[in-house]
Amino acid sequence: MTSSPDTQPLPAQRITGKARLAGVLGWPVGHSRSPLLHNYWLRRYGVDGAYVPLPVRPEAFAVAVRGLQAAGFRGANVTVPHKEAAFRLADVLDDSARPTGSVNTLIFQDDGMIRGLSTDGDGFVASLRAAGVDLPADSDAATGRRVLLLGAGGAARSVAVSLAAAGMDVCITNRTRARADELAASLPGLSVCPWEEWEDRLGDYALLVNTTSLGMEGGPEPGFCPALERASVGLVVADIVYVPRVTPLMAEAQRRGLRTVGGLGMLLHQARLGFHAWFGVEPQVDAQTEAYVLASFSS
Repeated sequence: MTSSPDTQPLPAQRITGKARLAGVLGWPVGHSRSPLLHNYWLRRYGVDGAYVPLPVRPEAFAVAVRGLQAAGFRGANVTVPHKEAAFRLADVLDDSARPTGSVNTLIFQDDGMIRGLSTDGDGFVASLRAAGVDLPADSDAATGRRVLLLGAGGAARSVAVSLAAAGMDVCITNRTRARADELAASLPGLSVCPWEEWEDRLGDYALLVNTTSLGMEGGPEPGFCPALERASVGLVVADIVYVPRVTPLMAEAQRRGLRTVGGLGMLLHQARLGFHAWFGVEPQVDAQTEAYVLASFSS
């Protein structure tokens, strides 16, 4: 892995006619910190390249991806609501993506094939570990095995697979019950909790994870803040949303004295593999990287 630079100011970004290009596809995409993060790494490691936001409506997703590939892009990240469409579009699926039914990273190969990866789940688990959350696979002292995931989309699939691999017992709840049932049927060992009952059952869980866009700035329900009265004292509340940095769900958990983990860590850790594939450098997720991205929340 490339060693950390010193604290000198970052060099100017270098973009020539040979620049490597990548971006993030989403609808909306204005909330994404991925361009900030990847362009920071490009400057930090002196890479000739650029990473851009790509707002694409769902009905135009396939055309947009093929257009980027034809324009010489190296690949792209994929965010809400395109992750399952990216899974269907990819020509080659990594082991990370196959069981999840979703893709968050596309790599345009030299042979014309589109390779799909799902780094969300492993990035999320890495963020939990970085925050000091014990998981059953890591320690006999882990606080519990049961986790409740809010949502049944592409991110939920990836997070569920990685949490199960880390020794957690995963339960899914979703406003549309059929979506939760479909996800549970497609992945072994998952159970389903009715959406109208999950708040009353919080005492049964050690970890609550919001994998939806509820609570996201600019999303469908930015004020999403469920009741946490029934939560166990040791419940850890995690939210993959990172804009705002502290979501209403996290603020309510903190008000009740519960431990929280925000979505920024997942963003940082899941980004490493794509950056390496597109730009040829393996970046570090360290205090310097986190501080740089955090500064954008107050700007």
